Amino acid sequence: MKWYKIDEAPIADKPFIKKIKAGNKSICLVGFEGKLYAMSAKCPHAGADMSEGLCVRKMIVCPYHRYTYDLETGKGGEGQNDFIETYPVEMKDGDVFVGVPSFWDKIREG
Repeated sequence: MKWYKIDEAPIADKPFIKKIKAGNKSICLVGFEGKLYAMSAKCPHAGADMSEGLCVRKMIVCPYHRYTYDLETGKGGEGQNDFIETYPVEMKDGDVFVGVPSFWDKIREG
C-alpha cells in the first residue's frame, strides 16, 4: 500500500467534505464527528462527485439520487446492493495520510 500526504487537509473537529488527489485517485476526504474518512470521489450508482454531497448519521449522501454509503465500510444503504471504495486514513505528526492499495495488494487480500 502506498501512503500519500494530503496537503491542506481541513481540521477534523469541524465537519467537511473535500475532494483530494492521492496518487492518480480522486478521493473524497470527509471529517465527521471528529474522525477522518476517505472514499472514492465518484458515486458507483450515478457517477456523481461525492464531494458535492453531504453527511448524515455517519453516511455520505450522493448529490444526484440521494443514495447513501457508510463512511467506515462504504456499504450502500438498505436495498442498494452496492458500495463505494474506502481508503485508510492516518494522522502522523499533525499530517494526514491516505493509503491507496495497489492492484497486487487487492489480490492478496482476496
